Amino acid sequence: MNVRMGSVARKTGETDVKISLRLDGKGDFQGSTGIGFLDHMLHLWARHGLFDLTLEAAGDLQVDAHHTVEDIGICLGQAFNTALGDKAGIGRYGSSLLPMDEALVLVAVDVSGRPFLAYDVQAPDWRVGELPVELVPEFWRAFANNAGLTMHIKLLAGTNSHHIIEAVFKGCARALRQAAALSGPEGQVPSTKGSL
Repeated sequence: MNVRMGSVARKTGETDVKISLRLDGKGDFQGSTGIGFLDHMLHLWARHGLFDLTLEAAGDLQVDAHHTVEDIGICLGQAFNTALGDKAGIGRYGSSLLPMDEALVLVAVDVSGRPFLAYDVQAPDWRVGELPVELVPEFWRAFANNAGLTMHIKLLAGTNSHHIIEAVFKGCARALRQAAALSGPEGQVPSTKGSL
């Protein structure tokens, strides 16, 4: 089996991000974003997706976390898309109904080549740790746009912001793992168009 990996480096006047992603991994995470709660979420994402993720990120956190969070989403989405290659043999669709204590999140993913994010999640707090809650949809929008995915993320229940966001990241990991899995006929792209 070919190793499905993607590596991306992006340097701007606001951030410097390097990411390496292996889809068929063991769930290992190494690196730091400078934002403790985001590190925790990316560690969970890697573990539950069985993705091996290494990153180095430096951003203008003295301004705020926005540029860092968005650019990590951009790079991770690009790495995910690169790792998928021609998408032959993948499942294409994935979904997860993820409970985290009182929180319940639904995630559905289509590796469609048509970027779209529907994010219907309201967390009661404006910040968890060092991460402003409003940046969570910015992260997933950047990821979906750069990975070429249709993603629906919907909160069905929940009152604790930490639990809600954790359920989002775990649910996305599980849905993406399913969508990226080599579960279809070998060499066949799961689309009547012949490409995604």
